[in-house]
Order: sequence, then C-alpha cells, then structure tokens
Amino acid sequence: MPHKLVLSAALTGVAANRQQCPHIPYTPVEIAEEAKRAADAGAAIVHIHAREDDGSPSWRPEVFRAIHEEVRARCPEVIINYSTGAIGISTAERVAHVGALKPDMAAFNMGSMNYAIYSKKAKRFYWNAVFENSFDTMQEVVTAMNEAGTTPEMECFDTGHIRNAEPLRDMGLVPDNAVYSLVMGVLGGIPASTENLMHQISQVPRGAHWQVIGIGRKQWQLAAVATTMKGHFRVGLEDNFYLPTGEMATSNGACVEAGVTLARMMGAEIASIAEAREMLRIPLRKNENNPSAAKA
Repeated sequence: MPHKLVLSAALTGVAANRQQCPHIPYTPVEIAEEAKRAADAGAAIVHIHAREDDGSPSWRPEVFRAIHEEVRARCPEVIINYSTGAIGISTAERVAHVGALKPDMAAFNMGSMNYAIYSKKAKRFYWNAVFENSFDTMQEVVTAMNEAGTTPEMECFDTGHIRNAEPLRDMGLVPDNAVYSLVMGVLGGIPASTENLMHQISQVPRGAHWQVIGIGRKQWQLAAVATTMKGHFRVGLEDNFYLPTGEMATSNGACVEAGVTLARMMGAEIASIAEAREMLRIPLRKNENNPSAAKA
C-alpha cells in the first residue's frame, strides 16, 4: 500500500517579516485565512505562532484565543499546533495559551542551543541568542501539555535532542503518540543534508511518528527523502518562502500544493485530516469544532 503522509503547514513563524516575504500573515484573521488555504490544499496540521497586528511576536493568551476562534470558524477539524518556543520570557508565559485553549498539539522544544541567523553577504548576525530548554524547563512544558490533553510535537534540532526524550519517557511524561520533528538547517542545530537526515531518522524510536522540518530551500530535498523513508514533512512560510521552481510562494496554500505534488511523485498518498487524527491518535474533541468551545 502507498505510504500515507501527514502534511503540516507552518503558517507564520516568529522571525520572518513582510520585508522578506510580503505574504506572511500577522493578524488572527490573516493567520486563519492562511490556515484555510493550507487545509484546503491538503495540510492536516497547521503550526501557529501568535503575532501582534504589527507582526511582532506575541505570547498574550488573548491573541492566541482570537487566532483559535478564527481558525476554528474556517477549519473546524484541522489539527491545531501552537508554538511554545520563546526566548526571554518565563516558562509559565510560554505555555499559558496551552492551558487556556487545550490545542490538539503543541511544539515541545527538546534541548538548549545557540539559535542564530547569519548573513554571509553582510558578514553579521541578524539574530543571535541562546534558546534555553533545560530538563527542568522541558518537564514544566510537557506537564502543561499533558494536563491540557495536548499531544507534544517534539522539535529536535540535533541528535542529542532526540535522546533527551528518553528520560522524559522513562518518567512517564512523554505520551506514546508524541511526534518527533527533525528540524534541520537552523544555525546552531544540525545542518540540512540527506546524510544528516538519514542519521536523524535512525535515532527515532521504532514505531514512532516523525516528520522533517527543513529550513530554507533544501526543504524540498529533505521532504523527498522523508517521503521515501515513510515519514512525514512540514512546509509553509515560516520555514521557506520558495517553491521548488525557485519562485516565491504567494501563500501557505501554494507551499502545501507543492508538497502534495512532491509526495505523490514519490509514491505517497496524502492523509486527510480525519486519517491524520486516527494515525496520530489525536481525536477531535467534543464541541471543538465550535469556536466558543475554546472559552469553556
């Protein structure tokens, strides 16, 4: 049987701006419209960072709530995955929206690292920070997810991050349906290459679901490899502005359409939202398709 592949779409991110790509969504309505375009094109999961209306990063629960309601009004069944990664705020602030909204999934960052954006052309860093995720922090974050019934999407930026799940699993903090995300191409993490992806795949526990998140234009190469290895992959304007043709994508829907085409060329089928929920064991919560349920 053809491999059923779950496509994720990362809609907006935290660092990209409209000077770099004019199609980055900022407001709750814009993010929700992009979620609908992505879901209509074949994405089962939408990964979302919150932003203020001017595009700056936001961790205010009321902003996440506005996004949640707008997305659910347009996409009643799509799997919502919120970010919990941040620098310079408390762990409690990083997970406040998880407890308030109880999303289907949330990104669970699996280790500390240097996190940077460097320009070879300008010979300088545009972004340069230490992303702290100690085991104490990780325990607090995953406990909040467990209390909310939210499935962790474990973002592993290097090989050691995959191993960091082991003690948390031994403690009973990481559920069996947690998904390993192999993030590649971030400066400070593992470089994006076929060889490195094959190594990362070999470290994932047998039977666990995993996806590759390729940052930059190598995304499409890594997506092809992931497909042949029976994995899943993520696309979207957070990770890469460009289609395989080299043209800038005009929406997250265009990114997903390219991902669907690639996956089918490699012999895979695209999982529907219902199929993805069954595969990942993330049932649609009662009344979750009603935006007002988020306030309950």
